[in-house]
Amino acid sequence: MIMFSKNKQDSSLIEDQKPRKRFSFRGGFFIYITIILVIISFGIGIMVGKDRGEVNIVSSSATSTDYGVIAEKENSIPEYLGRDVNFRVFWQVWNEIQNTYIEGPVGETKLFYGALAGMVASLGDPYSVFMVPKKATEYIEELQGRFEGIGAEIGIRNNLLTVISPLPDSPAEKAGLRAGDIIIEIENEDTQGMDLSEAVAKIRGDKGTAVTLKIYRPKIKEFVEISIVRDTIRIVSVRKNIFDGSDYAELGDKKIMVVRITSFNADTESRFAEAVQEILLENPDGLILDLRSNPGGYLDGAINISDYWLEQGEVVVREEMATGESEIHTAPLGAKLGEFKTVVLINIGSASASEIVAGALQDHGVATIIGEVSFGKGSVQRVMDELEDGSAVKLTIARWLTPDGKQIDMDGIQPDIPVELTLEDYNADKDPQMDRAIKFFVEGE
Repeated sequence: MIMFSKNKQDSSLIEDQKPRKRFSFRGGFFIYITIILVIISFGIGIMVGKDRGEVNIVSSSATSTDYGVIAEKENSIPEYLGRDVNFRVFWQVWNEIQNTYIEGPVGETKLFYGALAGMVASLGDPYSVFMVPKKATEYIEELQGRFEGIGAEIGIRNNLLTVISPLPDSPAEKAGLRAGDIIIEIENEDTQGMDLSEAVAKIRGDKGTAVTLKIYRPKIKEFVEISIVRDTIRIVSVRKNIFDGSDYAELGDKKIMVVRITSFNADTESRFAEAVQEILLENPDGLILDLRSNPGGYLDGAINISDYWLEQGEVVVREEMATGESEIHTAPLGAKLGEFKTVVLINIGSASASEIVAGALQDHGVATIIGEVSFGKGSVQRVMDELEDGSAVKLTIARWLTPDGKQIDMDGIQPDIPVELTLEDYNADKDPQMDRAIKFFVEGE
């Protein structure tokens, strides 16, 4: 999702390893198996700034209930929605809960936050949400590219909870967790049938606490029990690699730089700028920008990374507000990478900020998009995270269009060259999307 705030984004557990080549870019591609984490991550998106808001009490009999022209309109809107609200009803329900609920009395703070959460939930928008102080703090920290846990990417392979890769220098790596380890138990709880989001929730935890994993190591056919002390994990959102003839024989003497962006969070722009310097020094024969399973992040990051391929002043994205007003966001500086032939990889997990980048480069004809139709998360959320009690509210305030005016929300970005990556491919450690990108540079189409 795309959000405006000075805070940044989520992901889950990081990166993969690719035995066939010297570095892996498959860590986020679990098209089917990470969809739960992708959906969770879309609680992030591109946020639009920190605003303090004044609360205005407006009569519900105002014309805000009139959305367009509806036949038989007088019968379409329930009569009770046209009444002014008597706030005494709220307190009547509150008192009834406190006086008669069988497991009461209920903590008043719990009821208060529940009421706020219900108010936001009544919008029926999955991306608008109220967060109690603890959740708000965790959310902001993850937007800034850090969380507390063990620092390992896990996925479901062949129906087994599997370690894809521990992060470098993470508690997981230091404790001896290895890529390919199958997690049999988490704190003595069998993982068979456990979905990925549940497993991640059980493994994550507060810094300084420990989690015990029972793992099966297929290479040596042994069971091992590992205790890992959780710590603060920093997410590295940009990874880079060079493919040459030793990785793909068909490349011959060509070399292709691959830059993978896993999210648009606090460190993305600076890390991408470092990657650009290496690209300019290496002067590769082509670039692959891998945005697969990237759930989004900051609008500024999407604009400034698109800027490396676009000329100064060219449109990156169009923003349509609820008021009917629109705003055009343009490239601020100018193309440093415009001379390089570029492929962008996307899949169903590519959303929000990653869709803005893919759509901008596609519309301006500076990159070829390979992969699958992206998620279609084309809305903007503003996070008000300065509420005096530490809670926060995130609200959808606008929608995005590509430079040519194509809708992103629900529709997604259509690849120029459709290539599917199936669960069977993943289990067999194959990556037909990356293979097709390499073929594109070899054959020119």
